[in-house]
Amino acid sequence: MTEVSEILKSVLSTIRVPRPGDRVHKDECAFSFASPESDGGLYVCMNSFLGFGSKYVERHHAKTGQRAYLHITRTRKTQEQKTAENKEDDSNSGSGDPPKKKPTRLAIGIEGGFDVEQEQYEEEVKLVLFPDRQEVTSDDLASMSDVVRERVSLSMAGLQAADSVSHTLQVQQWDGEVRQESKHAAELKQLDNGVKIPPCGWRCEVCDLQENLWMNLTDGKVLCGRRYFDGSGGNNHALLHYQQTGYPLAVKLGTITPDGADVYSYDEDDMVLDSKLPEHLSHFGIDMMTMEKTERTMTELEIAVNQRVGEWEVIQESGTTLRPLWGPGLTGMKNLGNSCYLNSVMQVLFTIPDFQTKYVSNIDKIFNEAPSDPTQDFKTQVAKLGYGLLSGEYSKPAPDPGDDPNSSTEPRGDQVGIAPRMFKALVGQGHPEFSTNRQQDAQEFLLHFINMVERNCRSGMNPSEAFRFLVEEKIVCQQSQKTKYTQRVDYIVQLPVPMDQATNMEELQEAERHREEAESSGAPPSAAPRAQIPFASCLAALIEPETLTDFWSSAVQAKTTATKTTRFASFPDHLVIQIKKFTFGLDWIPKKLDVSIDVPDTLDLSALRAMGQQPGEELLPEVAPLPLMTPDVEVKAPVLDDSTVSQLCEMGFPLEACRKAVYYTGNTGIDAAMNWVMGHMEDSDFSAPLVLAGSSSAPGTTPTESLPEEHLVTIVSMGFSRDQATRALRATNNVLERAVDWIFSHLDDLESMDVSEGGRSGGESEASREPPPGARVRDGTGKYELFAFISHMGTSTMCGHYVCHIKKDQQWVIFNDQKVCASEKPPKDLGYLYFYRRVVE
Repeated sequence: MTEVSEILKSVLSTIRVPRPGDRVHKDECAFSFASPESDGGLYVCMNSFLGFGSKYVERHHAKTGQRAYLHITRTRKTQEQKTAENKEDDSNSGSGDPPKKKPTRLAIGIEGGFDVEQEQYEEEVKLVLFPDRQEVTSDDLASMSDVVRERVSLSMAGLQAADSVSHTLQVQQWDGEVRQESKHAAELKQLDNGVKIPPCGWRCEVCDLQENLWMNLTDGKVLCGRRYFDGSGGNNHALLHYQQTGYPLAVKLGTITPDGADVYSYDEDDMVLDSKLPEHLSHFGIDMMTMEKTERTMTELEIAVNQRVGEWEVIQESGTTLRPLWGPGLTGMKNLGNSCYLNSVMQVLFTIPDFQTKYVSNIDKIFNEAPSDPTQDFKTQVAKLGYGLLSGEYSKPAPDPGDDPNSSTEPRGDQVGIAPRMFKALVGQGHPEFSTNRQQDAQEFLLHFINMVERNCRSGMNPSEAFRFLVEEKIVCQQSQKTKYTQRVDYIVQLPVPMDQATNMEELQEAERHREEAESSGAPPSAAPRAQIPFASCLAALIEPETLTDFWSSAVQAKTTATKTTRFASFPDHLVIQIKKFTFGLDWIPKKLDVSIDVPDTLDLSALRAMGQQPGEELLPEVAPLPLMTPDVEVKAPVLDDSTVSQLCEMGFPLEACRKAVYYTGNTGIDAAMNWVMGHMEDSDFSAPLVLAGSSSAPGTTPTESLPEEHLVTIVSMGFSRDQATRALRATNNVLERAVDWIFSHLDDLESMDVSEGGRSGGESEASREPPPGARVRDGTGKYELFAFISHMGTSTMCGHYVCHIKKDQQWVIFNDQKVCASEKPPKDLGYLYFYRRVVE
């Protein structure tokens, strides 16, 4: 004991007490997916508060010299323990913890909301000293000096009480019931039309529906609510009434109680508060104090949907008993709350050799070179995820929850799997969408992740090159017949869906007639058939020449008509095809096309290779290129196409924004300028005057003016040098978002400047090699075979569920979060993203 006491005295200065704001990683190892529930538990450094599994704690001790760790182990409570605790709760609810209740509030982490702590564990903590792993018990501490005992006890208690980083990120308080006061409530117009609403017996005034009824608070009309995506709900008559009259507020009949009611604002498109609701109801003879609730509120309906999320059967092959699979490359991933898009994308990426080689084959080197906080290092966290998926260490059957003794004994396929909390937090950091727990578009996440790989692989092997290809665009001026060739880099082929090419068009038209008849008669609509679209038609729509009606021709010095054709200037090793299922209706409401496409197992795109300039073709005269926006270049006033500027202004956009749109798109026409406007409407300087770098009036562009240090640090952290960051900020008036876009669009101009991976100096990064000028692309035959696809269920990319199917050893495997099974009927015709690899001849 004297020896342990002396050791603690010697390392007392390295033992810290957590303070508010400290990041405490006590749920997950920085290098693996070990946790307190894993064999060996988790060791938390009492200085840095980083967590390490038994396999990696020795590495951390050897590298840092840290000796004191808090060892946390958790064991799952037995069913008998849970039963005994529940009985105790039921018999003694007046003291101690209250019994668990069903959620009554659409919220997380607050009273009445969903309980995020789904598992119950017994936890044990103790202090362990390295390198000999000496354990220090509470009795041992009691016999030590006051100084040692107090510091160690405070540190241990602080670590136990602190919220872990994963808990803070994943279990943020969220209340879906917080509503804002409607802007219409205070001065709501109510018609003196003599309408009085009875306390019961309501019917829709159009279709006689007796449920999901809403009363308009302006004229007292009682009409049915919206139709849900599955055909249930109402017939949209309340919404149609608003569109015809503009009367904004409606109350859901059956939800009115003395405490309030559901009030919806069509103008604000949200559930709202109406502080004058008793007065507004009284106008139509409704006494709020005597009303009783007979309908479920919108919140209760949403809670019911959230509790049924696990029952989805579409695309998940739920109609057959699937055989669970285990082993290397067959590891499931836990859904962290709408993270299925991330799970599906990463499962597919780590079947690609480039990503395996970059991050898993070099894992020891990556871990050895990791910075002091590996939880914030991109390479470390990607390597950790890749090893977790490929090693097979976590591909084990999940423990039987044992909650239902009558549950099926058939294998469910659920695994222990891995929970990518640290990875998700890192790749979503600072992103307005991927940092949230909302559902996201898998295609957008794939591009986001590829972008992060690009930023962090400025030297050394870059696995995103597997997807990178060149697109050639050929524009032919129809007046002069002269041509223009341009090339751009892309990573995904976006395949349009020509609905007019459906092979079952007669069936679809008949179903539409039945739907219209049912809608007019108030009858429930029947299930609509799915459109059958040939893959060849989608491909033909992709390569079909596009007519440009507003093309500025340098040959005739005027606007004219041109045609644009698109072809492959190179073929990537791995080809990603996105089916453009998500579109907008005439009312600009997002919708998903319900289509079945006969996507082939093999694909030959050789005929789509670009041929370049052909003999006899004459090129359009070169337009003087726009000046590079740097402070050392003198820029003359630009000559803008006034007619395009005028057209944009007529659409209601600010004059200066229109001038910038025409300038930055090089006078190439209204379409290009309009695209620029739509892509920059959120810019803080959208309406600011067009000021060219190098002019005396340009703020923030003189070499001597100070640059925001935090912006410089952010860009340097992406792998660029300080000189490059400075140049980008000066070129964009110190606007960070534009500076990042600028630097990635001027890589050729920056190639002579030093660039290193991860913001380190060249000597600290991987063995560097100079990249050749221009984008590095691989090329080869245009023949491919399908090896994976990601499917989406739901009406929008912002909701629903994703699963992926991957072909492994000639067997299709379905990855549905933690469930990994042999696929019996892979729904290849219903996919969203398809992944092909080149066939080697």
